[in-house]
Amino acid sequence: MAGSEAEVRAILRDEGVRFLRLVFSDIHGVIKNVEVPDSQFDKALAGEIMFDGSSIEGFVRIQESDMLLRPDFQSLRVFPADQGDPNRRAMLICDVAMPDGEPFEGDPRYVLRRAIARAEKMGYRAMFGPEAEFFLFHRAADGTPTTETHDHGGYFDLAPVDRGESARRQIVNVLEKMGFEVEAAHHEVAPGQHEIDFKYAEAMKTADNLMVFRHVVRKIAVQHQLHATFMPKPLYGVNGSGMHCHQSLFHLSDGSNAFDDSQAEWGLSKVALCYIGGLLAHAKAFTAVTNPTVNSYKRLVPGYEAPTNITWSEKNRSPLARVPARRGVGTRVEVRMPDPSCNPYLAFAVMLHAGLNGIDNEIDPGPPVNKDIFRMSEREKRRLKIDALPGDLYEATRALQKDKAMLEALGEHVAEHFIAGKLQDWQEYITIVHPWEVDRYLAMY
Repeated sequence: MAGSEAEVRAILRDEGVRFLRLVFSDIHGVIKNVEVPDSQFDKALAGEIMFDGSSIEGFVRIQESDMLLRPDFQSLRVFPADQGDPNRRAMLICDVAMPDGEPFEGDPRYVLRRAIARAEKMGYRAMFGPEAEFFLFHRAADGTPTTETHDHGGYFDLAPVDRGESARRQIVNVLEKMGFEVEAAHHEVAPGQHEIDFKYAEAMKTADNLMVFRHVVRKIAVQHQLHATFMPKPLYGVNGSGMHCHQSLFHLSDGSNAFDDSQAEWGLSKVALCYIGGLLAHAKAFTAVTNPTVNSYKRLVPGYEAPTNITWSEKNRSPLARVPARRGVGTRVEVRMPDPSCNPYLAFAVMLHAGLNGIDNEIDPGPPVNKDIFRMSEREKRRLKIDALPGDLYEATRALQKDKAMLEALGEHVAEHFIAGKLQDWQEYITIVHPWEVDRYLAMY
């Protein structure tokens, strides 16, 4: 991993890189890039490459179009050489800046930087570890994606049942050659569903890794005549794809885990409990960011392992937040409702701000609910004061609009454009006549 401009130059030279991709993200988490040849590397590394920001969703107006790409040298990734292709490629993830050099407030990386800066001001280093699931589907003869699965495997199944194994293995090989520390790769519960886990890291590095990960998964899938999708619920009647996010804070002063306290109840420090309290307090609002599509809420329904209840547990997986059994350096909270369609920079930012608000305001999460909430009656849920997550994108977006802390976490520019985009998606969705309606009502009425 490079750390300075000189180190980046040396790696590009030694690896024989011919093309450099300058990568950034729009507010919806769609990866964008400008590719330059080696003749322009000096200009690119100096942060002098400009692009038209008015063409990017949620960026700026036409009269404010010129924007700069400022590479983060620590984000350098060199793609493995493709057989028979002499044009070696690398990528640098960039911060977006205004022409005067000031950070662009609508850059999702800038939103996460502000959250990280807040944690550091409080004396903490924020660590995140995601579990991003995805589906592999066949492509039609003309190359368009289908929802036909390549296998009928289940959780942890092996080949020949899991016919995506070769694609998954190549994804792991490429990720490791690009510097990832892959911890596990396996078939998930639904047919055609997979998960590849890489090691947790500081929040910004993990968000960058997720952007690269999604790109690599899609690219390798194409090479196997498959289509990879991070759509949360592409198939009815089976589990959707989640992106459980493990989170912890480490003290900047001595590097110890701020969530761990062996003398306290449940082995959790007050910092950990208040962080969880903040997550629960703001969950309804930040769900719009962590689960940002109409389709996201087809996954967040009872019966398919996805959480729908705003509470926490140290034992079972039905609540929104779970504390895994490991303690010491591994003490963490796992937030289970995010899905892999989210913008990781914005999702990490709102969850981190929510947890930090919990610490600042000493929000008590209450005792853990270790019973299976899916089997509870509504009366028992009310008795335990267990609230539910929003039922659809509109409800989640309205909750976001009412949560001042989460709006501040996003910043005025991103909040305005993000909310407008979600409300537009919802309006289009509710006005379109869907096949289910035709099948259900056309003959009946």
